[in-house]
Amino acid sequence: DMDIYNQTAITEFILIGLSDLPEVRYPLFVVFVAIYQVTLVGNGAILLAIGTEQKLHTPMYYFLANLSLLDIFCPSATVPKMLKNLLTKNQSISFVGCALQLFFLVALAGTEVFLLAVMAYDRYVAICFPLRYTLIMTKGHCVKLTAGTWASGFLNSLLHTVFTFRLSFCKSNQVNQYYCDIPPVVALSCSSTYVAEMLVSVLGGVLGISTFLITGISYIYIISTILKIRSAEGRRKAFSTCASHLLVVCLFYGTTIFTYIRPSSSHHSSARGRLISMLYGVITPMLNPLIYSLRNTEVKGALRKVLCHKIC
Repeated sequence: DMDIYNQTAITEFILIGLSDLPEVRYPLFVVFVAIYQVTLVGNGAILLAIGTEQKLHTPMYYFLANLSLLDIFCPSATVPKMLKNLLTKNQSISFVGCALQLFFLVALAGTEVFLLAVMAYDRYVAICFPLRYTLIMTKGHCVKLTAGTWASGFLNSLLHTVFTFRLSFCKSNQVNQYYCDIPPVVALSCSSTYVAEMLVSVLGGVLGISTFLITGISYIYIISTILKIRSAEGRRKAFSTCASHLLVVCLFYGTTIFTYIRPSSSHHSSARGRLISMLYGVITPMLNPLIYSLRNTEVKGALRKVLCHKIC
């Protein structure tokens, strides 16, 4: 039996996520190129504004710059390959390519979850302990927190990637998604997937719930502190510094829950479900810079300065 297994070892996967929607291939290509360009330009502009404007060299914007970096890298893990597949009709991805794509996707998404929790903690310190803020959120402390979020995201992903690709694949090589992700790849295994699935549930559960709690509890404290502020102007000012982050958090958790925590039968089977999860994965990174720059006068001012400087 082992000989049969070895002979049919899989060297490549076929991403069939979009193959059942052939008539919309070109419109989808145009839509994704546009979204991807807006994402790169929007997040690039925020990085440029934060880098060049001295006034924005504060912890809040330092974390925002990291969020913009993640929002450039995350779609870059899946979109270019997907655009190529849409144009060429060649749906294959090599075994190593699939492993790398899954590794970076899970690493960057995980880092973003941790970063959003750190950003919530930063707003909590700023609003609940304004006088001690500069003592608590020192440059060194911010760098440590950021390094921690990236390291945790990548270590967590390394574990998942190793356990996913240690499985034996001999059934089918057709990944029922438009990129390599843990559930559709694990579904192709013909060995026991118990450890890989447990790892997703336990690690995902523990890390996901703890970051969600840090974010949620920070906001409960933030909102109760804001409500105690006497002046309406003071309340408005305090809330406006968190509103963008709160919007981004809701958007991120909403899309993640929709993409992963649906019943598995409806999850990958319908083309519509896949299309929606795909749009989510691509649209969220595009919206983040818009949310931050529209709601934030300082970012707006810095962007205007950068643009005017370039044009004038």
